Amino acid sequence: MSRITSTILIAMLFISLATTAQNNTDNNSGINAAETLLSSGSKLSIGGYAQIDYNQPFVEGTQQNSTLDIHRLVLLFGYRFNEKTSFVSEIELEHVEEVYVEQAFLNHEFLPWLNLRGGLMLVPMGIQNEYHEPPTFNGVERTNLDSKIVPTTWREIGLGFAGRFDAAALKYQLYVMNGFNGYDGAGKFRGSDGFRRGRQKGAESFMSSPTVAARVDYYGISGLKLGASTYLGKSQSSLYDGLEKDNNAALAQADSSVISIAMVGLDARYRAGGFEARGQFNLASVSNTDEYNDFTGADLGSQMLGWYLEAGYDVFHGLQNDQRLVPFVRYERYNTHAKTAGSLAKNKAFDRTDVTVGAGWWLASGAVLKADYQFFDTAAGSAGGQLNLGIGIWF
Repeated sequence: MSRITSTILIAMLFISLATTAQNNTDNNSGINAAETLLSSGSKLSIGGYAQIDYNQPFVEGTQQNSTLDIHRLVLLFGYRFNEKTSFVSEIELEHVEEVYVEQAFLNHEFLPWLNLRGGLMLVPMGIQNEYHEPPTFNGVERTNLDSKIVPTTWREIGLGFAGRFDAAALKYQLYVMNGFNGYDGAGKFRGSDGFRRGRQKGAESFMSSPTVAARVDYYGISGLKLGASTYLGKSQSSLYDGLEKDNNAALAQADSSVISIAMVGLDARYRAGGFEARGQFNLASVSNTDEYNDFTGADLGSQMLGWYLEAGYDVFHGLQNDQRLVPFVRYERYNTHAKTAGSLAKNKAFDRTDVTVGAGWWLASGAVLKADYQFFDTAAGSAGGQLNLGIGIWF
């Protein structure tokens, strides 16, 4: 499928959702874990979410072990100093033994449309980077588009503003942040998963140049949420640290260790009655990849492109309980080598198509059992499949 066709399909989805959503009366502004803590009236708020997975890959001609994993256990702590000033934090334990700080930021509300935020924050790109609590999405695993291109869970240290204009059904975020670590003695980026290994995550992050992240959400049509986001800036390089300004050779070498990134994203979520759907489109243009690949030995593409469409239906809709049973199907198409620069040839294995079919059974609003099967395909041929079973919790 061509890039133009893919873009048209996404645009048609957005238009159709906007047309059909007008009769839905559900509350539509939407919140995630951080917003839940910010909106709490309590002095101290405590919560958490967890994801426990079983994964069984299938690759033709080979035998594969399954894996069972406490993928993540996250503890949420929020503190309200007064009516205007709050602190939000997420402490994550991944795979039992890895500990991360996922968010840690201070929020001060001057007005509902003007909040000052500073600290470790999620980069507001796509759906799942901000709404990544397991009961908020279908499927055991997060979408591969978000993993390979966005990439989840992407957070950096920064400062900026956020707010909402309820009369216009708009909310926004605008932050200046540190960028990806692209080089710290070795190159971090690669063709298989783009920028993912460059996430600094607030762990002794360094910055050689700032980046900008922004997002606008519209929720004025009942049942429909529309989002547009962008990320602009350069990757960071340790070669600039202590660099003599008149050392042209060293400066040229440092310049070869960075890339410029311009990423845009569009997304939509819709729910009416028992029917639900979502879609997302991401495009990342990357410059200086020819020099970066030559210097680091990497195979980073100069353009990454991806999208997905998903639909499901709650077969328990209309029953007098808080349970939900949602069979769903998702189609993903993403390519981290949509374009390459210089002598780098496109790797067909990075042009991927995933189809996921499964169901989720919400025993309560924050507790879900999940099962799905994924079919993986690439432009180079089939890449097998995977059976996933999972438990998701959010409270």
